[in-house]
Amino acid sequence: MEKNKTTFIVMGVSGCGKSTIGRMIATVLELPFFEGDEYHSPENVLKMSQGNPLNDEDRLSWLLRLNSLAKQNSDSGSVIACSALKEKYRSILSKDIKEHTRYIYLKGSFEELIKRMTLRTDHFMPPALLKSQFETLEPPEDALTVSTENPPEIIVENILKQLDKSKI
Repeated sequence: MEKNKTTFIVMGVSGCGKSTIGRMIATVLELPFFEGDEYHSPENVLKMSQGNPLNDEDRLSWLLRLNSLAKQNSDSGSVIACSALKEKYRSILSKDIKEHTRYIYLKGSFEELIKRMTLRTDHFMPPALLKSQFETLEPPEDALTVSTENPPEIIVENILKQLDKSKI
């Protein structure tokens, strides 16, 4: 697969594997990887760690930071892990770079993902917020959609096959 200038946004609710899958894709495609959670404000992290979901106002500065990051890396391309739950969030993320942005939606069931989240010990997002993420989620119509039921290696293999077919 030839190197390109695409920004891949690996999206979905908490616990779906955005970070793991995003890092693996970035490695294969030889692109920089950015963990979207690292760009949240301290206030947002505190709010979520206390079990309170973010609202649109809370998310705006975070989404703008990620859009700026994508633009800064538009010459080489990048992979960004970001929930991107609503269409309007995805519009902000791809502002001015829409033609070079591809969304990869990791789709999982509430039951599967709540099990994963209860096993995590190193993340600020409590399992109690998963329900609010599913309630907020507007599944994308134009994303490459992959089930989270397989092991990460199979998920990445499926993504790469689909990307190759679409010629990125």
